[in-house]
Amino acid sequence: MDEKLEPGLYIVATPIGNLSDLSARAAAILSRADLIAVEDSRVTAKLLRHIGVKRPMTPYHDHNAESVRPALVAAMREKAVALVSDAGTPLISDPGYKLVRDARAAGAKVTTIPGPSAVIAALTLAGLPTDKFAFLGFLPAKAKARGEAIAEAAAFPGTLVFYESGPRLGAALAALRLGLGDRDAAVAREISKKFEECVTGSLAELAERYAEAPPKGEIVIVVGPPGAAEPPGEQEIDASLADAMRTLSPSRAAAEVARRLGVPKRLAYERAQRLK
Repeated sequence: MDEKLEPGLYIVATPIGNLSDLSARAAAILSRADLIAVEDSRVTAKLLRHIGVKRPMTPYHDHNAESVRPALVAAMREKAVALVSDAGTPLISDPGYKLVRDARAAGAKVTTIPGPSAVIAALTLAGLPTDKFAFLGFLPAKAKARGEAIAEAAAFPGTLVFYESGPRLGAALAALRLGLGDRDAAVAREISKKFEECVTGSLAELAERYAEAPPKGEIVIVVGPPGAAEPPGEQEIDASLADAMRTLSPSRAAAEVARRLGVPKRLAYERAQRLK
């Protein structure tokens, strides 16, 4: 007989599509949990049927979290409570962090059982830089707020990841093109399901593709980092040197301009000598 789980909170990642992606450890935790906090009991019941178990479930979602959370935290003193979302890793674009926060404050044991995440899966499909990225959830629905959110994201020097729905995809891509420039991007949908696809191209190309043909399924937009800035031309270098040489010697002015503009010191010094 399986050993009883220690009381506390167990954060369990569940499949984002293919039910076979559920890890053996996640299945073992769900099979032994005293109670499972779920977004939608119908979705989680399907997963439990897949692993051949039945467990008590209680709804925990945006609409009831404030009223349900205290009882869940109290239950953790004596019971193993598992937290799942409908798909993927809990707390990613959902309010689960408040349950973790309150559980820790109450002294409950908190354990994570990692697994599928649409954010990470989309990054692996997109073929865009992954050394630095930011996940920004869903863009606002209203155009003004959406534009402001994109303008704020534009300063980030890495890859950007967004969730989006099919009907809003074309407008979102057009807004991203306007606010970020025509960066490389990808639209991943139905990840790990039968009709999984990842379409790549520029933001302009993708916005045109989906303008009149919104796709079905759950969608992740991945936008590459801004391109490298154009190197400064001779005119810009000379103007910067002339300004610096008003107060500095040619050699010191050349060193300062080379540092500020990112050009070779030798080039800056040669042009400073010509200007002198």
